[in-house]
Amino acid sequence: MKNFTLPFRMRFCVSLTIAAIIIVGCSKNESTEPGGEPQEIPPISSFLLDFNDFPLSSTETLSANGTMKSLGILSHDNWGWAALNVVVWQTLVTVGMVVPVAAFLESFNHEPEQQPDGAWVWTYHFTIPGGIQHTALLHADVDNLGIRWDMYISKQNEYTDFLCYAGSCDLLVTEGTWTVNRHPENPSPWIGIEWHRNPQDNTADIKYTNIIPNGPENGGFIFYGTITDATYDAFYDIYNIGQDNHTDIRWNRTTLSGKVMDQNYFADDAWHCWDENLEDVECP
Repeated sequence: MKNFTLPFRMRFCVSLTIAAIIIVGCSKNESTEPGGEPQEIPPISSFLLDFNDFPLSSTETLSANGTMKSLGILSHDNWGWAALNVVVWQTLVTVGMVVPVAAFLESFNHEPEQQPDGAWVWTYHFTIPGGIQHTALLHADVDNLGIRWDMYISKQNEYTDFLCYAGSCDLLVTEGTWTVNRHPENPSPWIGIEWHRNPQDNTADIKYTNIIPNGPENGGFIFYGTITDATYDAFYDIYNIGQDNHTDIRWNRTTLSGKVMDQNYFADDAWHCWDENLEDVECP
């Protein structure tokens, strides 16, 4: 009997085909079959922009039109202008993000259930200020590239399964994005969030961008981060798209001293500094 041997090229193609089938089969099992530990929810710092480290305790002295000059309190003008710009975004976040932030915070108090397809789902109730109860369903879908997150919110007798926000992150949960939608009656994109963190050196950043379709402020943003610089270890970069103007802020989270640069307000491109008492000082 003659030995039957496939030509080399045919044997090579058959080997590739078998390898591809094995790889596809393994990848499918890893991403869809139940098993393993629940996914780690990204930290709240990936979703909620932090305003606690910036000195805002004296913002009640700010004037109604946003300048210290109209009150004659020139000694706090540098810090005052920086603070006013931060307060504008703080108000936007505090008021507009009540429901998504409450839903996000409550998720850490519950355990998920794994679904037949391998995804993880957190289901729970949460209450916003004023005692209004909502129901949340947080869905996490994992593959070899990362984790996809979808948060659905329901409010009794008003709306059901509104996709409040969605996002994705890497498997190590060190970087990702979120898209926050406006409200159930108009579920269009509102705020885009980009975030990064480095647990080793305890640094992180988060950027909120206005992404309302065709909105007049679409593209405006506030960018916050913590860095390892010894003099100024935190920053805000605030961009007003209507004025095409940046307000750059740097400060020390321990001493509270800092500096601000704003070409429109100060009519120059220099830094303007304040000390630990928030008093205007010459920049070093």
